[in-house]
This record gives sequence, structure tokens and C-alpha cells, in this order.
Amino acid sequence: MIKRRVRKKRVKGKVFGYIPYLPKEYIDKDVYILTDDEHESFELQQKKVHLLETFVKVMREVINHESKRRKMFSIVTETWNPVSGCRHGCIYCWARRRAEALKNSERYREGFKPRLNREEFRKKFNGGLVFITDMGDLWGGWVPPEWIRMVLNHIRKFDGTYFLFMTKNPARYFQFLDEIPKNAILGTTIETNRDDMYVEKGISGAPVPSDRYRAMKELEWDKKFIAIEPILDFDLDKFVKWIEEIEPFMVFVGYDNYNNRLPEPPLQKTKELIRRLSEFTCVIEKTIRPAWNEKQRFLG
Repeated sequence: MIKRRVRKKRVKGKVFGYIPYLPKEYIDKDVYILTDDEHESFELQQKKVHLLETFVKVMREVINHESKRRKMFSIVTETWNPVSGCRHGCIYCWARRRAEALKNSERYREGFKPRLNREEFRKKFNGGLVFITDMGDLWGGWVPPEWIRMVLNHIRKFDGTYFLFMTKNPARYFQFLDEIPKNAILGTTIETNRDDMYVEKGISGAPVPSDRYRAMKELEWDKKFIAIEPILDFDLDKFVKWIEEIEPFMVFVGYDNYNNRLPEPPLQKTKELIRRLSEFTCVIEKTIRPAWNEKQRFLG
């Protein structure tokens, strides 16, 4: 970085400085000249500060809400399922298994078939962080637009509460950006950067990870969230670059909890991913353990 002080210099009645083209109000002030590399580094630091400020703001309000309720702090204070069911067919989906186990209930008598739960719209919220539709995907391509608008219109009444949306179809956010309230956190799951492995292993019928990455990268929203859960094997440099370009204010990282024998990365590789992500965003560690095939080797 080169520092210059601009001093008054007159030529034919006009004011100039040692640095050309600077406005005259900069005369006798300290001026810093940045190289392109320094400017890029400065902008990156500013983005990091903004993401940290967003994280602190959200978490402070959630913590204050929880302390008033005298409950142990949790990032998500409650879940709400105005819409349930999903057609992505993820092989690791715990929600589908739960729904199929609850077929005696009115809501899940048809298993994981998508449905609107009208009784949920009597629900009121008073602060905290609410996870919307953990038993489905509100933004799936099969969901009627009027269902989504009913949800958005309802949460708009509660501007003191944060609402977390998660989807494997984040491109659909763009259809409703003018209607989504500012207290919404827009998230997606990106388990890996390897589309070929994702398709070959039949992980899900959802849009492939690269489609989700591109949608979230293009999404102009100040509170973006990424869940790398359940984590699948990945290419470290490329995956880090994806997440950095998305600019989420918070990232969850965790392994599968349900013994699905997924193509998981080694533990040390995941730890390095967490370290590098932590350089530019806030990382929340969920289930962190050796990959299932590592455990097999340790036992053998």
C-alpha cells in the first residue's frame, strides 16, 4: 500500500495535487492508493465483516428469545410444517421414514405425499429462529405457488421472528423474491461438489449440487445459509470456492446420523474443510465423526 499526502498546487488558477484527477476536497488529506490485489483483499475482508455482523445479529436475537423462555440455547427454537411431504426421493431422508411410520395419523395417512396443512396457519410466533418445513420441501417444483404465498403471507405478520427456509431447489426462490420478508433466511443443502458421484450413487432426484450452487451464488439476499449435511466426499479446493462465492453468513457441516453407508469423506478432510470455511463464514459443527468406512478399517 502506498500512502500519499495531497498538497495544494496551483497552475493557472486551478488546484492540482501530486495524484492527478483527485477532487480538490482531498487536498491536505491522507490518501491511500491500493493495488488491484490489495483492493480485492480489502473487499474480501469487508464481506467477512458483513457476514459476521449478520450472524451476530441473528444469534443475539435468538439467544435473547431463548433466555426469556428460560430454555437451553438452541440455534433453531422450533419447527413449523405448514406444508409437508417431498418428491426428491433422497436415499438418506429421515423425514420420509418418519412419515411412513406415522400413517395412522391424519397428516401422514398417505405417507410422504405433499400436502397443505391448513391447521398450521393458526400458529403464532414470538421471536427466535423457526425452521419451516423440516418434514418436506416447500420450494419443490410440485408445490403450488399459492401454498408458498400462504406461508409467506403468514410469516410476514411476525417481523420479530427469523424464519429459516431450506430446499434442494433454491432456483425457485427467484420466483418469490419480491414477496419474501426480510426476516427470512434462505438456505439450501449442498452435500458435495461432485455431480457425477451424486448421480451415480442415486443420492437424490433433486437438482444436482452444481445447480444449487449456481442458484445460491446468483441469489441476492443478505441472509443465506448452507447445510453440508449429510456430507459426501468432495474436492476440497473446488468445494471451498463454491461456498465462498455463495457468501453464506452461516454453514452447517455434519455427517449422516442414520447409518446409510453414504460415500463419505475421511474425517481429516472434513476437518480441513471446516477450517477453511471458518476463514470467511460462521461454521456450526453438527455430527462430526470418522467416515463409516474409516470405522470399518479401525475395527479391522
